[in-house]
Amino acid sequence: MMLTGNICLSALMCGCCMLAMCLTTFKNDLNQIQFQDSLCIFRAYITYVSGALFINSFLLTAIRQYFTVIYRNHLYFQSIRFQFLLICLTWILGLLFPMPTIFTGDIRYNVDNQICQVYLGFSFSIIYISLCTYGIPVPFIIFIYFKLVRYVHDISNRVIPVNTLSRAKKELKMVQNIVILVFILLILGVPYVLFILMSFFTKPPKYHFRIAYLFIEVSLVFVLLALFQFTEPVKAWMMRKINRRLNMVAAII
Repeated sequence: MMLTGNICLSALMCGCCMLAMCLTTFKNDLNQIQFQDSLCIFRAYITYVSGALFINSFLLTAIRQYFTVIYRNHLYFQSIRFQFLLICLTWILGLLFPMPTIFTGDIRYNVDNQICQVYLGFSFSIIYISLCTYGIPVPFIIFIYFKLVRYVHDISNRVIPVNTLSRAKKELKMVQNIVILVFILLILGVPYVLFILMSFFTKPPKYHFRIAYLFIEVSLVFVLLALFQFTEPVKAWMMRKINRRLNMVAAII
């Protein structure tokens, strides 16, 4: 439940950062402001932080499911303390990893898109940000998924307690749901990846950041809807809240 809460918190943080960026861009367009404000660099920094935390929150959950299945007799890997340690480590690394781009001055204000972002082009910063946000966590999640698939397939052919096999299949299903969520992000994040690759050879379109972030914002909505569908405790809690409100309205009427 703690890791699920971490996913929801990082998703909320990511959504708030996207909303703040959109509102600032809209205000600048409306007032025809073409210079950066004092919080522009900070918004870029916190957007990178929230994006990395969101993706890595799925990786943490996948790691936890992996240890639960493979090392089921090591109770420490299933403890709240272990989960809390992973979450703290992820948040510390997430807050620190964009720092080099600030010190090198690679986060710049883009007048056409009205946001501060790492300049697209063949540079260390854009490759570094891409690897930390997507390039490292996503392959690890997929690797864990295939390791669990192979493990469940192997133990299915052995004589083992039914509850052990059932639990392994349950954990595999949870990792499968995580893979689905990550692929939603990846598919709708294709425009951003294309613009990055394009920038290595030529100048990307004028409004590339606006287009890319529109797809990312849509993907975030789809991921949250899918997360709500996959996470039974959150789904049950929300349904209780909704039913309670409906009952209160019905009683008043």
